[in-house]
Amino acid sequence: MNKKQGFTILEIIIVAIFASLLLILFFVQKANLDAMERDEDRKTAINAMYYALEESFYKDHKYYPETISEDNIKVIDPALWTDPLGFNLGDPDSSYSYTPANCENGHCKEYILKAVLEKENDYIKSNRN
Repeated sequence: MNKKQGFTILEIIIVAIFASLLLILFFVQKANLDAMERDEDRKTAINAMYYALEESFYKDHKYYPETISEDNIKVIDPALWTDPLGFNLGDPDSSYSYTPANCENGHCKEYILKAVLEKENDYIKSNRN
């Protein structure tokens, strides 16, 4: 009896399709996990800015600044001013924003810190005083 060894074309195609589907599923999940990690980094940065404003700046000055940066808020890690895509707070493409309100002569009574997230709604913190 002549028995041929090896795989048929149909078997090879089925295995290739299955492997392709697994690769697609892997890369989709990896992209989702990466986006969720960037969102967590954004939340961490906004929380650091928030607590620096409330616990450091406001306690010392009794007002909020018109703009924030590492020049006037020195208590947080300078890397947190840059979003996960490499844009600094204040850049037009940054996912971080600081919006002061009720300002007079650079002294503000209110503010809103916001991070635009990829997988969730925007993350927003506002003044508590």
